[in-house]
Amino acid sequence: MAMAFKMATTGLWVTDECKTSFMEMKWKKVHRFIVFKIDEASRLVTVDKVGGPGEGYDELAASLPTDDCRYAVFDYDFVTADNCKKSKIFFIAWSPSASRIREKMLYATSKEGLRRALEGIHYDMQATDPTEMGMDVIKDRAK
Repeated sequence: MAMAFKMATTGLWVTDECKTSFMEMKWKKVHRFIVFKIDEASRLVTVDKVGGPGEGYDELAASLPTDDCRYAVFDYDFVTADNCKKSKIFFIAWSPSASRIREKMLYATSKEGLRRALEGIHYDMQATDPTEMGMDVIKDRAK
């Protein structure tokens, strides 16, 4: 099994699929978002869901479970005041209050390792409920 990157602090591995999907989103624009999850049994960070180019923020928010932690990257396209098209990639650490404490700790300690494996992220966000990662927050951060 080919592994892309080992996160030393937690002993988890980031799969090649994670990095490949991220690069496809970043360079080829074939994905709008990617949701990652940790498989505790195999000690792997894997791709949980991929949003196609026609999907948006609402589909990303709907794909995050209410009682389980996840990581997500979201490619936000916008037009500046100067009429310039821009794109910013957001890394979202989703840790809802209804999730298990052990899981929250695992995701919190593994976050930096995954973030380092995915080169080209512009902004970091931590969210425990949908209002903390709302579209208004994303728009405000992307200015």
